[in-house]
Amino acid sequence: MTEEVNEEIDNLEEAEETGLPQEGAAGRPFMNTPIPGSILASLLHSLGIHKEPGEIEKACQTAQESLGPVTPGKRCKAIFNELELRGVQVAQMHWRRFDQRRLPSIIFHEERWLICNHAETGGYETTDETGNTAPADEHALANSLVLWIRRLEKKNEEADKFSLIDNSAARLVLGEVFKSKRWLREVCVASVIVNLLAVCTSLFAMQVYDRVVPTLAYSTLYTLVAGMVIVLGMSWILRIVRARILDSLSSEVDQTISRKVYDHIMHLQLDTRPRSLGTLAAQVGGLDTVRQFFTSSVVFALIDLPFALMFIAFIALIGGPIAWVYILLLPIAITLGIYTQRKMRGLMRKQMIRSNERQGMLVDAIQGAESIRANNATWRFSEEWQDITGSIAGYNVQQRAISNFAVSTTATMASGAYVLALVVGVSQIAEGNLTMGALIACSILGGRVIAPIAQAVQYLSQWQNVVQALQMVSSVLNLPSERPAGKDLLTPEEIPHKIDLEELTFSYPDSPVKHLNIDELSVKSGDRVVILGPVGSGKSTLLKVLAGLYRPTHGRIRHGLADLWEIDPNVISSYLAYLPQSVHLFKGTLRSNILMSGAVNDSMLLKVCKLLGIDQIAGDSPQGMDLPITEGGDGISGGQRQLVGLARLFVSRPKIWLLDEPTSSLDNKSEERVVAALDARVGPKDILIIATHRPALAKRLANRILVMRRGEVVADGTPDKILNNDGAFNQQAKQAFRGRGKVKGPSGNC
Repeated sequence: MTEEVNEEIDNLEEAEETGLPQEGAAGRPFMNTPIPGSILASLLHSLGIHKEPGEIEKACQTAQESLGPVTPGKRCKAIFNELELRGVQVAQMHWRRFDQRRLPSIIFHEERWLICNHAETGGYETTDETGNTAPADEHALANSLVLWIRRLEKKNEEADKFSLIDNSAARLVLGEVFKSKRWLREVCVASVIVNLLAVCTSLFAMQVYDRVVPTLAYSTLYTLVAGMVIVLGMSWILRIVRARILDSLSSEVDQTISRKVYDHIMHLQLDTRPRSLGTLAAQVGGLDTVRQFFTSSVVFALIDLPFALMFIAFIALIGGPIAWVYILLLPIAITLGIYTQRKMRGLMRKQMIRSNERQGMLVDAIQGAESIRANNATWRFSEEWQDITGSIAGYNVQQRAISNFAVSTTATMASGAYVLALVVGVSQIAEGNLTMGALIACSILGGRVIAPIAQAVQYLSQWQNVVQALQMVSSVLNLPSERPAGKDLLTPEEIPHKIDLEELTFSYPDSPVKHLNIDELSVKSGDRVVILGPVGSGKSTLLKVLAGLYRPTHGRIRHGLADLWEIDPNVISSYLAYLPQSVHLFKGTLRSNILMSGAVNDSMLLKVCKLLGIDQIAGDSPQGMDLPITEGGDGISGGQRQLVGLARLFVSRPKIWLLDEPTSSLDNKSEERVVAALDARVGPKDILIIATHRPALAKRLANRILVMRRGEVVADGTPDKILNNDGAFNQQAKQAFRGRGKVKGPSGNC
C-alpha cells in the first residue's frame, strides 16, 4: 500500500475513535473492496463458529449492497447481524498497533483481503480466498489494515465445578484453618464427650418412667437427678471450651488471611487489576463470608453429623424397629440438601455479580458526586441503582423461597418421623417388646438425629454462597503479582546510570491494540527528557512501564545491567520515584501525606515545603502541617494535591525522576516555582523524564525531547531540532507527528 493509503488508515482510525465524519470514504480501496465470504468463513471456523459458506457469502453480498463504502469494521458487524451471530466482537486497526499474539486475523494487504496467522516455521503467513498460503514478511505487513474478530467466551459448565483443591482462596483459608491440628483434636474430643453425655438424657427419662413413676422411688429419682446435674455441668463446660477454641482460631485465621490478601492486592501487577475498584473491594470482602463459614458453628454441625448414626444405633438397641424410621429419613434429607444446593447455585452467582456491580456503582457515584449533580444526571444513576437493587431483591426472594422450602420440609419430616416413631413404638409396647420409658428415650434420641440433619440441609444451602465467594476471592488471588513468589530477586548496590528499552510492546489484557511499540530507546545519566504527544499517544503508559507499575507484553527494560523485573522492588523504590498524572491523597494529615515513603527530618520537610510553596497551605490553617486530609484529598484544590505529590518525590531524593503532567493543575506562578525547584533539586547525574502536553515547558526543562504518536516514538532530538523559538513544533516535527517521516535522535530509534 502507498503512504497515502497508510495515512488514510490513520485518518480512518482517528475518525472512528473521535466519531468525526469520514470524508472521502469512496476513495479508499479497503472501503470499496468487499470481504470475501470464504475468507470470513475460514476465520470464523478457526474461532469455533460454524456457518455454511453459502450463508456467509450471501450475508457478505447483502451487507455490501445495503451499506456501500463503509469502514470494514461496520461492514463486518452488518454481516454478523445478517448471520444472527451473537457474542462476536470486531475491531479494526493498523498492523503496527496490532498485538500479533491475537492472530489469526483478517488483513487488507496488497489491495486484497487475506487471513494472516503465525507460520509453523516462525514468522507469518497469509492465506487468500482460494486457500493458497504464502509467507509474509513483517515489514511488508507494516502498512496493512487489520480486522480483529474475537468470540466472547461463554460460561463453561466445567468452570462452574468447584474444587477445594484447585481453588486458591479455599487452599489459603483451609491451609490457615488446619495449620495447627491441635484445635481440631480438642474440638473433636469435646464433641465426642458432649454427644455421649447427650445419651444420658434419654437414659434418665427411660429410668424415671420405668422405675421411678410406677413405684414413686424418690431416692432413686434424687440419685438420677444428681447424676444428671453432673452430666449437664460437664456438657456446658465442654461446649463453652470448644466455642472459645473456635473463636480464638477465627481471630487468628482472620488476621493472617487478611494480611496475606491485602499484601497480594498491594503487589498486584497494576495493568491486570480489575478496573472497577468497587468490584475489587466486594470480591475481597467475600473472604469474610468464607472465613465465618469455616470457623463458625458449621464445624460443630459437621462433627455432630456422624453422631446421628450413633444415636440411631442407640435407638435400635433400645427400641428395635423404631430405628428404621430414622434410617429411612437419612436419604430423603440428603436428597433434599442436594436439590436445594443445585437450585441455589445459579441464583447465588447472579446475585453475587449484581451485588458487585452495585458496590462498584456506589463507590463510583460517591467519588463522582460533584460531576453527577453538575450534569443533572442524578436521575439516571438513581434509575440504574433501582434496577440493580430490584434484581438483587428478586434473587433474594427466590433464595429465601428455596431456603424456606428446605427448612419447612425438614421440620415437617422431623414431626412426621416423631409421629411415625410413636406409632411403631405403640405397636411394640402392645406386643410387649418395649416399655413406655424406652419409647420416651427413643423419642429424645430421635430429636438428636433430626437436629444435625436439619442443620446439614441448611449448611448445604449456605455452601453455595461460600462457593461463589471463594471463586470471587480466588479470581483476585490468581491475578499476577508484580514479582513472582519465591523468585530470587537482584539487589544491585550501584544506582543505574542508564535505562534501555529493547523491542518493547505493551497491550492491556484482552486488547489487540499495542499501546506501546518502541523498538529501541535509551536514556542515560544526566538526560532531561520531555515526552510530548496528544491525548492517548502513550506518554503516561510509557512512564508506568518505566516505573515498573505495568509489565511489558514483550521486550525488556534494563536499569543499568539488570532487567527491571529481576530487581527487588524495594531497591527500585530507593532510587526511582514516579508522580502519577492524578495525585491521590489519603486520610491523615498534610505531614503524613508528604512523608509516605518514611521518616524524614523536619529540616528537610520544611525546606521542601518552602521550595514548592506548600508552607502557604500549612500557613492558611491553624493546624499547620497537621492539617487534616480526608480520603482522596477532598478539601484542598487539585493544584495543592499536585504540589503534595511533588513534595513526596522531593523528600525521597530519587536518582530517576518520572513525572506525569507535573504542572497540569498549577497556575503560572506555581509552575515557575516547580520548574525552579526541579532545576535546583535534580542532580547533574540524575535522570529526569517528564510527560507533558506543553511544548513551552519542554523548551525550558529538556535537553532532549521525545514526540509520541499512537504508542510510538516518532521524533527524538534536542529542543532545537524539535521546537521553534516560540516553543511550538517545527515543520520537521509536525511531519513526523503526522506520520510522514521521523526525526532521528540520540538513540537512533527513530
